[in-house]
Amino acid sequence: MAEAILNATGQGRFRAYSAGSHPNGKVNPFALAQIRKAGFPTQGYRSKSWDEFEKPDAPVFDLVITVCSDAAGEVCPIWPGRPLKTHWGVEDPARVEGTDEEKDRAFSRIYTQLYSRLRILMSLPIEKLERSVFQKKLDEVGTS
Repeated sequence: MAEAILNATGQGRFRAYSAGSHPNGKVNPFALAQIRKAGFPTQGYRSKSWDEFEKPDAPVFDLVITVCSDAAGEVCPIWPGRPLKTHWGVEDPARVEGTDEEKDRAFSRIYTQLYSRLRILMSLPIEKLERSVFQKKLDEVGTS
């Protein structure tokens, strides 16, 4: 969902990619439903491993944001270049059990949280911030 939000609203300043340590091979239909509800395109999304971003032809990142609370304790890959890294832990809505309505509410809640944090990120004058100041602000966004 964060990939969709940032790519759709980032006004060309950002190019986001989403990946995980243990992808299951399909994009969660509740995530796609949230993206669709927001009016963003749902085509082209796929479940992917972060391993594909270690390949020589992979994009070089300026920023890596982990969002799943489970990812906080995982060993992340060594990213090429010197990207800033931060963790914005949110509940993994895919782990919510219950009715479709309960799952939809969980995805909606997390979508709203991610959207809010990404709007703050997009409002930052990134080009004017020193690296250490930007890192501090990124970390603060993750607690909002």
